[in-house]
Amino acid sequence: MNGSAAPLGDAAIVALRSASVALTTDAFVVRPLRFPGGSIGDLAVNGTVNDLAVSGARPRALVCSFILEAGLDVAVLRGELEAMRAAAERAGVVFVGGDTKVVDHGEADDLYITTTGIGDPLGIELGPQRVKAGDRLIVSGPIGDHGITILLARGEIDLRANLQSDSRSVWPYVEALLGALGDSVHWMRDPTRGGVATSLNELARDAAVGIVIEERLLPIRDVVKGASEILGIDPLHVANEGQFLAIVARDAQDAALAAIRAVPGGEESVAIGEIVAGPAGLVQCKTPFGSSRIVDMLVGDPLPRIC
Repeated sequence: MNGSAAPLGDAAIVALRSASVALTTDAFVVRPLRFPGGSIGDLAVNGTVNDLAVSGARPRALVCSFILEAGLDVAVLRGELEAMRAAAERAGVVFVGGDTKVVDHGEADDLYITTTGIGDPLGIELGPQRVKAGDRLIVSGPIGDHGITILLARGEIDLRANLQSDSRSVWPYVEALLGALGDSVHWMRDPTRGGVATSLNELARDAAVGIVIEERLLPIRDVVKGASEILGIDPLHVANEGQFLAIVARDAQDAALAAIRAVPGGEESVAIGEIVAGPAGLVQCKTPFGSSRIVDMLVGDPLPRIC
């Protein structure tokens, strides 16, 4: 897919900067296969690249595997291979291996893809153990676009909207952020399944801190708000595929936003809240009316097969 003419073997040798590597894997079963702003092949690259990026590792290489349903139109497969090639080129990664299996008709819903990513850690410690009261919470752009786009693309609900998935590599923004702030970045996460709410609840639990976000500051497009209200879905629970959350030191907030906004596509990044000492494990959202509501972790999956 990346144009390599190297002989095929049972393993690839990847040159990395250090003895440590970052490794992640993810499976993609999205329905429909193609939707406004992306496709399953596009997601299979960006989703894995983003997991590496928010772990503080430069994405380097991918390995992929395909489960194909017998009778799949070859044009569909070629389209997804091209989508993967283009996404990998944009993300600056190469494919170094893969495998394909075919199952009987009716057993795979056309196509499933799994990608494993290899990254080069930059040596910056990130994790809940570094998060403390006073730290600031930043999101790289509008939330909820991907999940609502997929839901509308299925055609099961009589709603129309000018909206597309946010699927993209977040590495350029992460690289700029880490380059500008270094150790002042304490934690990052890409809020995919379960959305922002689930990512923040996991952080509050693991770091034993409280998190307060401001509803008026949340970057949510009007069309996402409207569709969510009609469907009874909280946009904070909706999946994203091209945004990330970052916790930075209190005095680094402005520099963090400047670094992300300096990269094309990062102009809508915004600070949405802060870390507080307690109640530990609780995420609260302040409303414009002066009250607060508890933001729970997503239970169940109101939008299955979105990535």
